[in-house]
Amino acid sequence: MEQFFSPRSIAVIGANDRPVSIGAALIDNLLLGGYTGPIYPVNPKYTTVRGLQTYPAVTAIEEPPDLVIIATPIAIAPELVRQCVRTGAQGVIIISAGGKESGEEGAFIEEQIAGAAEGSGMRILGPNSMGVIRPGKHLNATFAGGMPVKGNLAVISQSGAICAAILDRAAEENMGFSHFVSTGSMLDVDFGDLIDYLGNDGSVKAILLYMENLSNPRKFMSAARSVSRIKPIIVLKTGKSKAGARAASTHIGAMAGEDDVYDAAFKRAGIVRVPSLGRLFDCAELMAKQPRPQGTRLAIVTNGGGPGVMATDTLAEYGLEPTPLSETIMAKLNDLLPHFWSRGNPIDILGNATVERFASVIELCMSSREFDGILIIMVPQNLTAPEEVATALVKLAKNKRIPVFASWMGGMRIAEAVSILNKADIPTYETPERAVRAFLYMVEYTRNLEILSQAPPKLAVELYFNRDQVFRTIYECFEQETEMLSEMQSKEILAAYGIPVNPTVLATSADEAVALADAMGMPVVMKVVSPDITHKSDAGGVQLDLRNESDIRQAYERIMTSAKAFKADAGITGVSLQPYIVKPEFELLFGSNTDDKFGPVLCFGSGGIFAEALDDKALGLPPLNRLLARRMMEETRILPLLQGYRNAPPADLEKLEELLLRLSQLVVDFPEIVELDINPVLIKDGQPCAVDARIRLKRTEGNANNLHLVISPYPQHLERHDFTDMQMPLFIRPIKPEDAELFVELFNALTPTSIYYRFFSVVKTLSPETLARFTQVDYDREISFVALDDDSEEGERMLGVANIVGEPDGRRGEFSVLIGDPWQGKGIGATLLLQCLRIAQERGMQTVWGTVLAENRYMIALGKKLGFTIRRGEDHAEYKLTIDLTTAKL
Repeated sequence: MEQFFSPRSIAVIGANDRPVSIGAALIDNLLLGGYTGPIYPVNPKYTTVRGLQTYPAVTAIEEPPDLVIIATPIAIAPELVRQCVRTGAQGVIIISAGGKESGEEGAFIEEQIAGAAEGSGMRILGPNSMGVIRPGKHLNATFAGGMPVKGNLAVISQSGAICAAILDRAAEENMGFSHFVSTGSMLDVDFGDLIDYLGNDGSVKAILLYMENLSNPRKFMSAARSVSRIKPIIVLKTGKSKAGARAASTHIGAMAGEDDVYDAAFKRAGIVRVPSLGRLFDCAELMAKQPRPQGTRLAIVTNGGGPGVMATDTLAEYGLEPTPLSETIMAKLNDLLPHFWSRGNPIDILGNATVERFASVIELCMSSREFDGILIIMVPQNLTAPEEVATALVKLAKNKRIPVFASWMGGMRIAEAVSILNKADIPTYETPERAVRAFLYMVEYTRNLEILSQAPPKLAVELYFNRDQVFRTIYECFEQETEMLSEMQSKEILAAYGIPVNPTVLATSADEAVALADAMGMPVVMKVVSPDITHKSDAGGVQLDLRNESDIRQAYERIMTSAKAFKADAGITGVSLQPYIVKPEFELLFGSNTDDKFGPVLCFGSGGIFAEALDDKALGLPPLNRLLARRMMEETRILPLLQGYRNAPPADLEKLEELLLRLSQLVVDFPEIVELDINPVLIKDGQPCAVDARIRLKRTEGNANNLHLVISPYPQHLERHDFTDMQMPLFIRPIKPEDAELFVELFNALTPTSIYYRFFSVVKTLSPETLARFTQVDYDREISFVALDDDSEEGERMLGVANIVGEPDGRRGEFSVLIGDPWQGKGIGATLLLQCLRIAQERGMQTVWGTVLAENRYMIALGKKLGFTIRRGEDHAEYKLTIDLTTAKL
């Protein structure tokens, strides 16, 4: 990706001298932006363009350019790309429009472009890209005029028009950029590639996305989950209308709209989503210019009561209020302010506030540990000079530890003051509402980090699943050409995965129904069984609380009559009978629906016949752990009721978490399940029971590498019992997020020397962020194995861990090994690292390397044993160990 942002030379195909042309604008922007490398205009009709020697073809350039920009009609782009491949160019930006967005012909041209570059290693940005800008390198490779200010915000946009709008607005707000990228139609380079690249660039403090759609959701999720841990990603995703949602045969399918699924994906990746371009700017400005808040405690200092109320009302929209003032702060404010001040937060310092009063109150709030952020609101009043207040604020905010931002309200009278604040990197908003919302988006990012860093608790019991039973049931259905399973078939699958179900039997006549009900014990529930009727209640196909033979016979007749009236040609197999659960406390909905882009999407919420009308739901992407399951539950309105309400006993929330985990594992294991509706799940005496279920199947190409998922699940198939070279028994498996406690115990078993060898510094404790980085890995990118002693009387014990962290392209990776001191020298490190290397080799990784301190002779000896090449660094303090996996015999 470096060729797009730090090219040593650039060729522009289609460069010309015509006024108001893209070819001329590209050359002008490169020259005016101060790009210092060679620029090669390419156009057979010209000998020079803007005084630069012009070449008839890119192949005529003596030295292969790093970057080629194509600004010609798209029809000839495939041939031009072939020429670029022949020259050895590293990257191509295709400005030309008319690709797949224009229809079948454009899509065919894009296929030809991709074919022309296939196997070359050359990356392509576009077509229909506006180009890239990198102010720090004086690079403006776009046809948009002007070079933005150098800053620390990176922008990735699918829309060239939005790019132009952002650049124009940024100039007004003194907002600087590190990188600016227009992706176009993303034939090759996409959001995932760019997020990975920008995440590893130290000049980038935050990444802004304007997104219309995704081309590779799995790569996007992998990149975003990795990068959002170290810098904020803010997205404006358009296309929120539900009009595009497809018809679905289950409640879940109808409730899980496309935009809701994007929301769930962004939350899982730790991305902050904003609803408008204005809020994208507001949020970005605060994140780029101010430190991240640690909480919601906002101090509001204002010289007008009304604006303070506006700020308070905006907090209330999010269920918050200004943080109460302590007695200590109140006493100090009483000394600083007139006796009739507001005596609360917002701190109204009154309309006659002087610069000195503003400054003293702001300084007091900044020095206090009671606040996580300070909003200063000023309205122009006769006794207040806006420029003087702004200058005082700039001086006070130089040593800030919390975000300090402003809402300067007015027009011409405050324009100069706003300019002073902007130049000093103090974000200024026209209204208090905008300021508060920007602050709360920063708080949301902080909370995202907390969630990403939390270690999920273990369940009290080990979960077991009868995969063979489900496999048999599904393929029996396929043999019978059945896609929509009956309630009984669906419950059979749920029961095989440990999901509690109400026992159900089939009756094909009224007499049989009476006999089965007697055997089961009344009261019972009777439902129609038909592959052609999905929502049984809508068809009058459900009869409840049947207590005797007469009830059974009458219910049977009513169901048959109603079902035929609802759908005359429906095939009716009979009726199902199950015990009637009297007066349940709650009705819940669990389920899954397969999204076209993100694969299986899990759902939890309020259930029953009014589920769709209530629309109280939360969506989540599998695989889940207990923490993620609880987060889903916390997003619903029914959770406070489930925790205990009035005389209703609380639901067993841990059991509900377990049910979500079992459901998650089911759709992870079986991509054939494309819709799964468990509605309702009744809660009786706190315990869940699925009383109705519906599953729809679809044949798939298999489940290799879990390609139906956008987040790689725990690779259970890699678990194994093994012996070291010294015949020490080990249980070796991939690391899990739930291993955090075991990892801390391993860390505590290390001597300071071992810690220094592994971390290259003195580390006394592991922060939650560090612990999460080691235990919550992306199984697509990272190969991490632990060695466990699972026969210990003290319980499971972690003896060591080895991992290989792959680079985004998967060709290279860095290894590390950590063995607890009591177990060093027993062959555990060699066993773990060898397992990692074998998996890396299977995945096609070419090179693995690691840095080892010169005094760490055990690690150097291990490298020699496994066939690593060992070279000493220039400062002789470290060795670099490298192994070529394309030739290694492991």
